[in-house]
Amino acid sequence: MCRLIAMTSSEPLSPIVAMRALDVMREGHDGSGVGLFMSDLGGPFEELKGLPILSGICTGEGVKRLDQFMMNLGFMTKHKVSVRSSKKTPPAGTPRRDVYVIRAYEYPQTWDGLDRREVEFQLMMTRLKLRQMGEENEDMIIYSFWPDVIMIKEIGDPLQVAEYLQLDSEELRARVILAQGRQNTNYAINLYACHPFFIQGIASMTNGENTAFVPNREYLMSRGFPGYMGYQSDSEVFTHIAHYMLNSLGLGIEAYKHIITPLQDGDLESHPDAGFLKQLKHSCRRLIIDGPNCVIGRLPDNSVFLVQDRKKFRPAVVGGRKGLYALSSEMCGLEAAVPDRDKSKDFQPMHLDTVIIASDRSEVRICSQTEPLSPLH
Repeated sequence: MCRLIAMTSSEPLSPIVAMRALDVMREGHDGSGVGLFMSDLGGPFEELKGLPILSGICTGEGVKRLDQFMMNLGFMTKHKVSVRSSKKTPPAGTPRRDVYVIRAYEYPQTWDGLDRREVEFQLMMTRLKLRQMGEENEDMIIYSFWPDVIMIKEIGDPLQVAEYLQLDSEELRARVILAQGRQNTNYAINLYACHPFFIQGIASMTNGENTAFVPNREYLMSRGFPGYMGYQSDSEVFTHIAHYMLNSLGLGIEAYKHIITPLQDGDLESHPDAGFLKQLKHSCRRLIIDGPNCVIGRLPDNSVFLVQDRKKFRPAVVGGRKGLYALSSEMCGLEAAVPDRDKSKDFQPMHLDTVIIASDRSEVRICSQTEPLSPLH
């Protein structure tokens, strides 16, 4: 199993806060890797929210190829953060890297006049091309290329890696943070298999396993969308299903569980939106997952969500106060993240629930699959 912590705050936080919450849950992860997603950024990126930020790891030669490729496209570096180790020797199991890339770029002049959807598509295609280049020469690992998003993934113990990379820097602050402490289930660790996963403004991470991965993957890849690729992890489909739901089906997050864990046929008969949900279940039947899974994610509007499957063998808890909430695999992680909260309001979602915390961080909203979906379609 892995351990997850997500935080959403009105004030920018250091990712170290999330790493400490992961550290108290260390019995649930083996320290083999850490993934970090940050959005709604503070610090120097506060004034650059519309500009795309590239996140990844490069060798010295990879940086040269990256710079040349970006210059050829017309991207000019606007701001970059130097992630440097505080010690000469990395933590046990953590490789020594040449460069951790976090760079904000100005858009090419040739992109002037493109509408939003075309810009978003071209950003994704640029990331995929860089990933392909890196895999061919083994000199670049590219996690994200998107406005107001930074991602860092590395092998090793989460807190030790964070301290080694000095992630408490004032330049790295965010209002939305997703972090995963990894439990290695493979002999070789591929950082593209490390959660959270990301595509076009949508991020998610999972504690569990998805034995329906093959039909999920095949359905997504049959859609003809180039971003549905990779799949070094069976959990990456959760991110792509959310993307498909939002962008192709035009549905909101309240419909997510109706796709991945639809109601039983008997329960559908009495649902206020029975006709629509029956059609959705039939048309998206190959996106039904098999768990156990707990999924925590972030949407393009900087809201965060949490869902679980019917088996509910991967528990989670949500709590906090106005302006600061956390979604955690364990109560001790929530306690470390938001100790000064009304604990009587902590909530452990059940299998029908979707937890949603909007970007105003004013409340925890709970949606049940038994409720009407009329506003969505």
